[in-house]
Amino acid sequence: MRLTIDHASAEAPFEQLRRQIRDAALTGDLAAGSKLPTVRALAAELGLAANTVARAYRELESDGVIETRGRNGSFVTFSADAAERSLQEAAAAFAARARALGVDRAAALDAASAALDA
Repeated sequence: MRLTIDHASAEAPFEQLRRQIRDAALTGDLAAGSKLPTVRALAAELGLAANTVARAYRELESDGVIETRGRNGSFVTFSADAAERSLQEAAAAFAARARALGVDRAAALDAASAALDA
């Protein structure tokens, strides 16, 4: 997998990196269990500050896409199956909350659609 940063983009470099790694994990280009480069190595390769790469890794870890194992490095934990499972869990939680609020199906779907469009 090749990561690139567009320094002219309005999207922050850490967000470009986070998105590319997430998307690669989702499509299977980065398989679950794949080891990622160290923060310093990737920063040097992409011409970024180490803190920029570290922030992307922290957010990916927070999102459940990667896991950092101390000195052993960072590894992809996310896969398309995990994404589907996570999506189904989120949808079930949303549906339960909508029912608890007494919202009808059409209003709930409108709210979900608006949130996706935002």
